[in-house]
Amino acid sequence: MAQTITEKIFSEHVGKEVFAGEIIRSNIDMVIGNDITTPISISAFTLSGAKELANPNGFSIVLDHFIPAKDIASANQARISRDFAKNHKLKNFFDEKDMGIEHALLPEKGLIVPGDVIIGADSHTCTHGALGAFSTGMGSTDLAFAMISGGNWFKVPESIKVNLSGKPGKYTTGKDIILEIIRLIGVDGALYKTLEFTGSTIEHLNMDDRFSMCNMAIEAGAKSGIVAYDDITAEYLADKDLAREPKIHHSDADASYVRVLDINVAELEPVIAYPFLPSNGHSITKAVEDKIKIDQAFIGSCTNGRLGDLKTASEILKGKRVHEDVRLIVTPATQRILKEAYRLGYMDIIIDAGGVVSNPTCGACLGGYMGILGDNEVAVSTTNRNFVGRMGSRTSKVYLANSAVAAISAIAGYITDPR
Repeated sequence: MAQTITEKIFSEHVGKEVFAGEIIRSNIDMVIGNDITTPISISAFTLSGAKELANPNGFSIVLDHFIPAKDIASANQARISRDFAKNHKLKNFFDEKDMGIEHALLPEKGLIVPGDVIIGADSHTCTHGALGAFSTGMGSTDLAFAMISGGNWFKVPESIKVNLSGKPGKYTTGKDIILEIIRLIGVDGALYKTLEFTGSTIEHLNMDDRFSMCNMAIEAGAKSGIVAYDDITAEYLADKDLAREPKIHHSDADASYVRVLDINVAELEPVIAYPFLPSNGHSITKAVEDKIKIDQAFIGSCTNGRLGDLKTASEILKGKRVHEDVRLIVTPATQRILKEAYRLGYMDIIIDAGGVVSNPTCGACLGGYMGILGDNEVAVSTTNRNFVGRMGSRTSKVYLANSAVAAISAIAGYITDPR
C-alpha cells in the first residue's frame, strides 16, 4: 500500500508498515531541550527515579532563550541544565562556549539526520523536517518520558501535500511561501497534520528557505513540516560529521493525502503578516500603500537568522544608513554563522549602516530581551509569531516579513518593497 514520507519514516522506526491515524510507539533519534523547558523535564526525570538517560547521545540541551543570562531567574534556570549535563556527562550540551539557537545549531552540528524521528520541548522543533526527518514539538513531560525510555507514543499524522510550482521572483523566499500557505489555510488549517512541501519550486529553494518553511508549519497548526531529501539536502550535509547514517525516504506517487494545496510561486510577491496572527497575510504592495511606520526592524530567530538572511540584509544596507527613527537589531542564529558573516564582510556593512548585532538568542523573538518593544511601538520582524505582546508591550505591533523587507524598511522608516 502506498505511503507518504512521514508514514515511511515511522514504519522504519516501528519495524512494520504504519499509516496515518495509527497510534504507535516509536524510538526517537534526537530529543532536544532548552533553558526554558528542560528544567521541567529534568524535574520529572528525577521524580521518576530514573538514574540514566536511555539514549545519552540522542539527547541535546541548547541554552538559547536567555543566554547569557538576562537576570537572576534565568541564571538559576540555566544552572539546572548545566548541573544535569555535567552529572550525566552529556555530550551534546551547548551554552555560551558554543552558542546557537537550537533549530539552527543542531543541523549545523550534524545532529539532525534525514529519516530521523525528533522531538523537542519547543514548538518550532518542526524546523528539522527540512532535512527529510519527522520532527515535532512536545511538552516537557513528554520529553522526560523520552529521556527515560528512549521513545514515545505518536499518532501518525495525515499529510497535506503542498504542491509548489514556478521559480520564485527576486526577494520572494521560503518565508513568503509559508506565510502565503498560512494565509490560505489559517492558523489551524493543518491541525495535527504534516505539511509536505513538494513540486518544481523545491529545486529553487536553498536550505535556508526550507528551514523557514518547516519552521512555521506549526503556525498553521501542523504537527510537522517536511521536505524530501534531494541534491540540495545532500550538498548541505556534505561537510558535516553526521551523528547517524541517513535513511532516505520519499512519498509514493499514489500516496494518500487529506488535501492538496497548489501554489504558483512565480506569481507570489513578498508577504507581510499583519498583527495579530501569522495568517493575517497581505502583499507587500498593500503594505506599502498602507504606509506602515516602524520603530524597529529585527532580522534573526530560528526562522530567519541564517547566513543567507545576513547576506541579503548586507546587500540592501551597503552604503546606506538606518533611518534615524528606527532601531535595526540583527541576531545571527549561531556563532558559526556570525563568524562567517564577519569573514564575508556582511557584519561590517550592517554595523556601518547603523545596525546592532546581538549574540545568538531567542530573546527578542519571544519578548524576553535583546529587542523588546515598548508601548505602541511597531516592528517589522523576520520572526515567526506576531501575537499580542509577543515581542514586548501588549500595545506594540509586529509585522512578519522576510529579511529583504526588514532591511529595506529599516532604511526607509516604513515597510517598503525591496524589489
